[in-house]
Amino acid sequence: MQDASPTKLLIVDDLPENLQALDALIRGPGREVFRAGSGEEALALLLQHDFALAIIDVQMPGMDGFELAELMRGTEKTRQIPIVFVTAAGKELNYSFKGYEAGAVDMLYKPLDPRAVKGKVAVFVALYEQREAMRRQVEALEAARREQEATQAQLQHALMMRDEFMSMVSHEMRTPLNTLYLETQLRKMQLERGNMAAFGPDQLQRMVARDDRQIQSIIRLIDDMLDVSRIRSGKLSLRPGWVELSGLLRRVVQDLTPQAAVAGTSITLDAPTPVSGWWDEFRIEQIVVNLLTNALRYGCQQPVTVTLTVRPDNARVDVRDCGAGIAPENQAKIFEPYERGVGSEGPAGLGLGLYISRQLAEVHEGSLTLESKPGEGAVFSLTLPRREAPPAK
Repeated sequence: MQDASPTKLLIVDDLPENLQALDALIRGPGREVFRAGSGEEALALLLQHDFALAIIDVQMPGMDGFELAELMRGTEKTRQIPIVFVTAAGKELNYSFKGYEAGAVDMLYKPLDPRAVKGKVAVFVALYEQREAMRRQVEALEAARREQEATQAQLQHALMMRDEFMSMVSHEMRTPLNTLYLETQLRKMQLERGNMAAFGPDQLQRMVARDDRQIQSIIRLIDDMLDVSRIRSGKLSLRPGWVELSGLLRRVVQDLTPQAAVAGTSITLDAPTPVSGWWDEFRIEQIVVNLLTNALRYGCQQPVTVTLTVRPDNARVDVRDCGAGIAPENQAKIFEPYERGVGSEGPAGLGLGLYISRQLAEVHEGSLTLESKPGEGAVFSLTLPRREAPPAK
């Protein structure tokens, strides 16, 4: 906790010798004294600083002490500053009343009694310091309350995210598992009936293909969850090697062409220039598959285009769809974990693909960016640096 600022005191008198004498009386440890030779100078200081007390000479040329006090009482910043008037006039009753009516909390008469001056100033300084200490305590309590509310909100959000995640995992895992279970029950029934014709070569081939699809779906879900765990724990590592990117793209597009046909669309590849880089082939393929899968899912059955652009220092893969596009306020959000787009034609998944893909791109010291306008589709751009392989150890 920082030390409290010094307590500031203001003395106002048109005579320098009076200012010097009063300064010597009230100055002390933890106090800072400001002098003003006129009402105008005092106003300038009052607007710059927060004072615990203002000691003002009543009789000054130009703006006198009563006029200065009236101005102070009319300004929000200076309204609460205690005012002590100093006067050489006698202790006539009506003169004191005038001082108190102007807003003074006390009157001092010349010649000043040093002990009386010190005692009065000490009282006002103590009151001010107690008030400031209480204000700081209130501010600290308020800050602690806000921090507690923020922590509670973060905790509630984390619990909500956990519940949503568990719900999504349960849903996404249940779909392929239910299919496998029903297939198993069907085969069990056929075996119990002795219907071996149901297990002919063609039927078996279809069974194996269906099983493989469901098992691969479960494996992908588990791999995504493991990747997120590795990313968050800082344990995601790469196994780089020389990768020829145009060939990798041709292979991925060829593998996903049947999926595109089922979705009622097609994938076009424009990658005429071979380019090699020191990358993790498995992870780069994972990024491209995620981008193409999203494009097929959200592309409104319109063609998807993959373009490879080769530059001296990097290679860029653009995956463009002609779907509904993504609103500007959602473009950063879709790269967050467990965020899923709307309008997909199939199961939404866990919403981890783009999050993992961006993290993988950044681990390669590259980037994954998005350009999109509502109604004009979306372009996801994977940029990978081209560099030499590290020297052998």
